[in-house]
Formats: sequence, C-alpha cells, structure tokens
Amino acid sequence: MKAFPFPASNVTRILEWTRRRILGGPDPKHGAQSHAALEPVLGGSITPQGIGGAAAFALFTDTIVPSTRPFGHPTSLSFVASAPTDASLSFDAALGAAGIFAGNWDGGAGAIHAENQTLEWLAGLAGWGDSAGGVYVAGGTLGNLSALHAARDWKARRMARPDRWAILCSTEAHSSIRAVARVMDVDVIEVPPDETGRMSGADASAACAPHVFAIVGNAGATNSGAVDDIAGLAELAHARDLWLHLDGAYGLAALSDPNTRPVFDGIERAHSFTVDPHKWLFAPYDSCALVYRNAADAANAHGQSAEYLDAVDKTHWNPSDYALHLTRRARGLPFWYSLATHGTRAYGDAIAKTIAIARDLADGIDKMAGLELVLGPQLSVVLFRPTGMSDAQMDQWAEAQRRSGALLCLPTTWRGQKVFRLCIVNPQTSVAGVLETLGTLTTEAG
Repeated sequence: MKAFPFPASNVTRILEWTRRRILGGPDPKHGAQSHAALEPVLGGSITPQGIGGAAAFALFTDTIVPSTRPFGHPTSLSFVASAPTDASLSFDAALGAAGIFAGNWDGGAGAIHAENQTLEWLAGLAGWGDSAGGVYVAGGTLGNLSALHAARDWKARRMARPDRWAILCSTEAHSSIRAVARVMDVDVIEVPPDETGRMSGADASAACAPHVFAIVGNAGATNSGAVDDIAGLAELAHARDLWLHLDGAYGLAALSDPNTRPVFDGIERAHSFTVDPHKWLFAPYDSCALVYRNAADAANAHGQSAEYLDAVDKTHWNPSDYALHLTRRARGLPFWYSLATHGTRAYGDAIAKTIAIARDLADGIDKMAGLELVLGPQLSVVLFRPTGMSDAQMDQWAEAQRRSGALLCLPTTWRGQKVFRLCIVNPQTSVAGVLETLGTLTTEAG
C-alpha cells in the first residue's frame, strides 16, 4: 500500500482541468485578493488528517487561481507579461510528471542535451561559436548574479584585487543589478542614459573607474525597451579588459527577428547574456537562459566540490557548474519542446508580429486626441500619457480596466512623470481592441 494513497479519479480531475485551462486560457478578470479575503477560505487547509485531494484541488481552482493575475492573456500589457504557447504549457505538465533531476549529467543527460540545443540556438543568434554554453536558472536576477560572479572571478584571475570591486551600468538598469551588487558587496557606478534610455559607450567610458570588473548593458530595458550602445560598450570592455554582460531578460528574444537583429550589433563581443523564455519567447514560468561566450569561464567560478559529488561525471555537461545552484529541474525543456515543435522561423515571425503590433499601437496613440506618445516603440514597449488626467485619475482608470478584464495597463514613471506603459509580448493582442479601450481615457478625462 502506498504511503500517500491518491485515487485515480483525482489524477483524472487534475489532468482534465489542465487540458481545459491550456485550451481555454486564463480569465482576464482574475486578480490578486487581500489576505483578509483569502484567509477565511485558505486558512486552515493544512490539518493533521488532510482535507483530501478533491477538496484541496477545489481550493486551487475556485480560490487560488482566481486570486492571481493572468499575465498570459492577450490584454495583459503591463510589466513584461508571459504568453506561453499551448505546446510549452502542455509539456510543462509532462515535465513535472517526469520528475527529472537536471543538476548533473548523470541525473538528466537527455534533458540537459535537449536544453543545450536551445542554448546553442541562442548563442548562434549572438554570433558565438563552439566555446559558448550555459544553463537555465529560475529568473533574470539569478542569471545576472551568476554571470557577474563569473565575471568577478574572471577579472580576479587577471589583476590584483582592489579594496572594492564595482559594476558599471546605466541608471535604467534593472533593479536586480543593484540587488546583485548588494549580495556581492560591490559598488555600482551608474551612467545616465540619453533621452530614450540608451547608455552610450562614450558616456560609459567617461564614468569607468579602475575598480570596475564588469559592464552591464541593457539589451531591452524593462521600463523603456531601450537597447544600450552594445558595440560601444564592447569596445570599452575590450580596451579596459572588462567583462561585458548583457541583461536581455526581456529584449534579447528579438535576436530571432532578422529585421531587429541589427539593434544588438556588438553582442558577438559580449562575455555573457541573459534572456528569459518566460517573457518574450513564449514559455511558461520560470526560465532564464544564461549563456556565456566562453563557458569555461563560468565553470571556473561555479564548479562545486564535495565528497558526495566525487562520483559525478565531470567529462560531460553538468548544469551545476555554470550558475549559483546545484539541484534544479529541467526548466528549459518546455521552451525546447515548443521550439522543436514550431521551428525557429515561427518564433522569429511571432516576435516580428509583436513588434508590428507595438508600432501600430504607438501610431494609434499618436493620432488620438488627448493622448501624448511619450516614447517608443522601442522593441515592443510604448510609453504614453493622457493629457487631461491627473495621476490619481490614471490610477483609478487602470484599476477599473484591470477589474473589468478589458486591459491590464498600469502606470510607471518616466523621467519624473507618471505615464502608462504597454509591453507587447503576445502576438494575439488586438490593436483595435486595445485602442478602443484607450479611447476611454479621453472620454473620462473630458
């Protein structure tokens, strides 16, 4: 008898719900609830005897899921949402059932080899050769931390350690870079960007200091979509013997669109980059592809040793050698399955379509009386503001649209001014539908 008996009917119930969810998609009216609303329903669900699989799953379907924001819906245009393919969602369920340990080759050889096919594709888009490689980690923050740890180790092998190390980045760098700096106990030198949010190589050079070990460039800034002067930063990194890391968690997906690829010129000289398939490469949470131009530099920094690890086969590719982790699931496999299913051309076409949607939305906003196009589109990000609304009215409008399910479009701040931000990552987003909803901004302001 199993220690944890679970009736087959419960398995069937879960799989049937999963099928309907994947095919039907999320409900855009769902949203976060307060603790006061959730506690009377979910509180006390952990008991000595257990409440049973059917009751627990009912809590999931009836309370937990409706109390989450549906970032995968085509009208979810705030933050950098997720738009996973049906293929990747379906396979993610299968991956969980497979129970693969993918921390080392011995546990997950087939899965790791498949993940590496996608990493080779990404590295190839950057113009990197056979020495490139990497690993999938949980998100961009862990990817940036792992890359910058490798960068500091690489630099420490080339010069005497200063009293303090420093990272050079734009003031528009993602908040994770400052968080990483605190974890690593290093300084951050911030460079003001131009009016579009782009850091130039010349400005970075002027701010650079002897204790800098790495430059972090934006390859699609979260707030504005800006891509820094990668070629200029690469030249600076070469001249000063520095590591160039590109934070492309959102934007580097656009490498797959041939027409957008020139925006990233210079990436072939970078040392590492991150790109999150759960953002703009149509995969489910959570996956960040961390890729190094010379993977051996990462193995030098991250390889772990312990008595119980002595039996691990070091002649093959062990993901634990390339980031700050040991145990891991094969989180790159849902992306692999979708990419293998649909092909790389379909991915490039989908990215190009979302960029075209952003361009059409920007044109529509620019032509709409009462709306001011502030910036963009840059990649697929558009910033705009209603000219006749106060900041408080903007907040009220955004919440009303979110609750109705019409549109998730939340305010952000750009150069000290509250603006609305659209980030298009779902090729199913309707330009006409979004513009119709945005038209209510002018009627409500009036």
